[in-house]
Amino acid sequence: MFGVLVVKTHRNETGYLAAFSGKLGGANHHAKFVPPVFDSLTENNFLNRGMAELNIMNQEICEEAELKSEGYLDRISTLKTIRRNHSHVLQNELFKNYHFLNQNGDEKSLKELFANASYKNPPAGAGECAGPKLLQYAFQHQMKPLAIAEFWWGQSPKSEQWKHGHYYPCCREKCQPILVHMLEGLNSDISI
Repeated sequence: MFGVLVVKTHRNETGYLAAFSGKLGGANHHAKFVPPVFDSLTENNFLNRGMAELNIMNQEICEEAELKSEGYLDRISTLKTIRRNHSHVLQNELFKNYHFLNQNGDEKSLKELFANASYKNPPAGAGECAGPKLLQYAFQHQMKPLAIAEFWWGQSPKSEQWKHGHYYPCCREKCQPILVHMLEGLNSDISI
């Protein structure tokens, strides 16, 4: 998904910002697009180290399954529990590193926003959508959002929910709790 946000700068000039959801070509940073709210691809950050640990755990599970030595099913079960717990801790740490601003300068974490909306946890990929990226950049640079549009560009995924060249509202599953906060206090026609 790609997005465009029309903004008014602090110098009262009208311009636009562009963003993409998730990663583009395996990267977070591309010329003419706003950066991610949290860059999970930064070299040697907690997420990369944690994912490397998960890969080691996966390898250990595969090795135990291949060996099939006495007690291997118990060892695999234990390794899977350790892996699940590690993954859960890693996911929560990731959620804590996403912080979203609103027009008033109030900042809230992804975990806090979804908890306030009565979700047990944010869904995977929350915070990576184009709309929140655009608004975050605008608020960080004292820009006033005027209009936003998101559209699918490229081949449709298997679900065929998204069609090339079609415009879509921001998604409810991953974006609504974030956007409720981000649009708070904004006197505009922008809505979710």
